[in-house]
Amino acid sequence: MDIVRRNNVTVAGNPQGRPVVLAHGFGCDQNMWRLTVPALADDCRVVLFDYVGAGRSDVSAFSPDRYASLDGYARDVVEVCEALDLQDAVFVGHSVSAMIGVLAAEVAPERIGALVMLAPSPRYINDDGYRGGFTAEDIDELLASLESNYLGWSAAMAPVIMGNAERPELGEELKNSFCATDPDMARVFARTTFLSDSRDDLKRVTVPTLVLECTQDVIAPREVGAFVHQAIPDSQLVTLDATGHCPHLSAPEATNQAITAFLADLP
Repeated sequence: MDIVRRNNVTVAGNPQGRPVVLAHGFGCDQNMWRLTVPALADDCRVVLFDYVGAGRSDVSAFSPDRYASLDGYARDVVEVCEALDLQDAVFVGHSVSAMIGVLAAEVAPERIGALVMLAPSPRYINDDGYRGGFTAEDIDELLASLESNYLGWSAAMAPVIMGNAERPELGEELKNSFCATDPDMARVFARTTFLSDSRDDLKRVTVPTLVLECTQDVIAPREVGAFVHQAIPDSQLVTLDATGHCPHLSAPEATNQAITAFLADLP
């Protein structure tokens, strides 16, 4: 399998710059990073891709067994890095991709030398001493709604996830992205995402890490950002002046400034 074709890999920016891999979240594709790429292009080699089932990826490569866990998506990331022979890349992961990046960095530390975790959540379901933002019943209902009527779920949930109700075009864009994703593959990714528990993986992160949270985020509340920051040794936590779960779209200037400042301080 041609990995570049499978994951619709595109490369932009400075060929001699430090590689930065931008990884989209559930129901999205690499187009969601279009406002971030220009901020990185002068100094970085910017790598974008689509997970199998998203965007313009090769859907024939989809395997329900492989993608039933975040490890399968992490394997995709490592294979993309290997295909491009990336060394010491900075992995920028949005939402569930932040945890995928954690797994990929553990598997291939020579490929990924730093992490930027944008609106991360290691576990969406509340637990003893941990607030993920959802009860188990909430997630069961979410998954049941998604599996019975994916398009309807997308229309209802996209504006909630995006936030910024005064800018309905943002919610509409996210809805269109959800609806463009293959429903069967989206159902698998949704279960993998919302039922995952990556809390223990955070303790094994050894690379420089930036955690970016929003002031209000229904998917990843601030308690989650604090948990991730405390769990990862020597990580940095920045609270963006932004609301919603997709600040790279709703507040790109603040998001890009935080990312570029982190990159500038890396050895």
